[in-house]
Amino acid sequence: MSAPERIPPLSVTPAELLTEGELTVRGRIREASNAALYCTVAHEGQEAACVYKPVAGERPLWDFPDGTLAAREVAAYLVSEATGWDLVPPTVLRDGPYGEGMVQLWVEAVPGAELLALVDAEEPEPGWKAVGLAEVAEDRTALLVHADDERLRRLAVLDAVINNADRKGGHLLPTATGHLYGIDHGVTFNAENKLRTLLWGWAGEPLTEEAVTVLDRLGEQLEPGGTLTERLTGLITAAELDATRARVDVLRTTRTHPEPSGEWPAIPWPPV
Repeated sequence: MSAPERIPPLSVTPAELLTEGELTVRGRIREASNAALYCTVAHEGQEAACVYKPVAGERPLWDFPDGTLAAREVAAYLVSEATGWDLVPPTVLRDGPYGEGMVQLWVEAVPGAELLALVDAEEPEPGWKAVGLAEVAEDRTALLVHADDERLRRLAVLDAVINNADRKGGHLLPTATGHLYGIDHGVTFNAENKLRTLLWGWAGEPLTEEAVTVLDRLGEQLEPGGTLTERLTGLITAAELDATRARVDVLRTTRTHPEPSGEWPAIPWPPV
């Protein structure tokens, strides 16, 4: 699969633009569960749209320390960057109009891309993978399926590494160039197993050779003193970093996609 064009090239790097640029709030994204602001960021004649999520706007969660979601979003980007798959838009932690927060380059998604569906069938059609039955009305269920898509499969591996507790359909952003990004990674890296996703279609199946190679590289970078370890230190706790190493080691050893543990709801609801 040839690599499609992704986020357009900038005269300054995305990290420089997001970190050094002047951040201007343009509006609020009301669908978000935490404060999420649509902004522009400008630096050295370059301007781009972005999302700014201030720490002050994070709702407390019972299973994550307060004020840590923005840092987790940045950590997810750094792991994505280390895979070489470019699955998460460039993301930084910086000060903004409402204090420190996560700033992420805006990605314009293509509406109507068929990645998820509810079908009245017992088995998925060719090109689709079954997730499970979903109750869509009183006394009526439908089969939830996702596309058997290489891009989604890579994202499923990333989610297993970062322990994503909330991979919904609305967090999948396919672009006009054919690339796919995942967003909203605030509830990740918990030291306990909390993987909750719509991408269970490969559960128990062998990982691709590409994924195994990527996981081997992540394992090396996550060793004490490794480049990824140094970049993640301060964004997640030492226990969470150890748990990330352990998840990578399990994936490398089993060479299979994880299956639901049964200890935590496996599928987020609503799915979007």
